[in-house]
Amino acid sequence: MKAIQIEVNYDFICPWCWIGQRNLAAALDESGVGASVSIRYVPFELNPSMPVEGTDRRSYRTRKFGSWARSQSMDAQVAAAGLTAGAQFNYNRVLRTPNTRLAHRLMQFAQDRNEAQKTAALYHGIYAAYFAEGRDIGSLDTLVAIAAEHAFDADQVRAYLQSATGNQEIDAARSRADKLGVQAVPTIVIAGELISGAQPAAVFANALRSAGQRSAA
Repeated sequence: MKAIQIEVNYDFICPWCWIGQRNLAAALDESGVGASVSIRYVPFELNPSMPVEGTDRRSYRTRKFGSWARSQSMDAQVAAAGLTAGAQFNYNRVLRTPNTRLAHRLMQFAQDRNEAQKTAALYHGIYAAYFAEGRDIGSLDTLVAIAAEHAFDADQVRAYLQSATGNQEIDAARSRADKLGVQAVPTIVIAGELISGAQPAAVFANALRSAGQRSAA
């Protein structure tokens, strides 16, 4: 059976992308096709104009949503949904809203090495570092540390992120997403089928089983 091609359009600032990732992981187990997929993580920057150093989260969210109370209410809804999916959100630890370009480039570095399990673990690990631990994933030193925690070579990662490598691929990915009609994240494409939002695991499992049947035909 040919590998089922999956593209995950995401941004690390998006909590629903982490929830969608956990639901997709559950679907891969449930559907029984986990060993027959090829996953590509496609960056989709939600805040491309965010300052490189990021910004104070409370101030940013208050401006964006009109009040800190509304932001906290939205955070509580996300945290509740995360518990169901197996994603722990500790918003009391999250003090900054980061620029995610560097984190996307780290994923580009990982994917270029064709180590699917390590890359998947790193993808999950970056979300956990930000949303659960409150670490600044816009920081070079933080990302190097996260990469090392997931068995990537720290010196290689630092050299890569200090260069301009990967920027062109990120821009090209966004252009391709625009052409495909991707307007928000998470958008997960399973064998050509676009699934928008952090859908329940059952939705992803059904799409995976259908794709598996088509590839086996």
